[in-house]
Amino acid sequence: MSVSEQLSDDVESSGSPLDTGRDSRTGKRVLLVWDAPNLDMGLGAILGGRPTAAYRPRFDALGRWLLSRTAELSTRGNGTLEPEATVFTNIAAGSADVVRPWVEALRNVGFAVFAKPKVDEDSDVDSDMLEHIALRHGEGLAGIMVASADGQAFREPLEDIAATGIPVQVLGFREHASWAVSSDILDFVDLEDIPGVFREPLPRVSLDTLPDEGAWLQPFRPLSALLIGRKSVAD
Repeated sequence: MSVSEQLSDDVESSGSPLDTGRDSRTGKRVLLVWDAPNLDMGLGAILGGRPTAAYRPRFDALGRWLLSRTAELSTRGNGTLEPEATVFTNIAAGSADVVRPWVEALRNVGFAVFAKPKVDEDSDVDSDMLEHIALRHGEGLAGIMVASADGQAFREPLEDIAATGIPVQVLGFREHASWAVSSDILDFVDLEDIPGVFREPLPRVSLDTLPDEGAWLQPFRPLSALLIGRKSVAD
């Protein structure tokens, strides 16, 4: 799924559940970071194509879950906590008009959005996410949640944070995040286990639960991506 094809009905526009009325510069934060390109790819692989509205994640439900998690952490003696959520995404050339309603809906729910032009195959947002996490860690964190299956980028930094005693959760799909599911120091939360994030159960198939008649496992990206990568190397 391309993020440019998500519509504003992914989230509700009935107010900002993350707006607590407090100054975000005071107290510790409970941070949620969402890797849109990575999770779009993972969801597309589970569905075998682009999702309908029933299978698009609902960020209003995710926001309410973050508020609940923040309240839970505050009862552990962390004092006043401020929830903060950011979606990191790429914007392909010519897709701004299609993506704009989705971005505005996210912001209306209470999520910040970091948008980066998709210039080539290397225009990912991993480094931007890591910089954001490092900055917030330096300012004081009571908890952090990273929604991504990219263990190469996030496993070591998140384990380093968890080793300091800060609760760290990885959100995603268990099929694509074995590094987090099996971790002794990271807590994994399957997105489908968060109430209301999906309207309908996902049609999930794993190698451990294959039906007798077999199942199709779709590629994570088109073969044409190989040519894009080759072109960028040649340049």
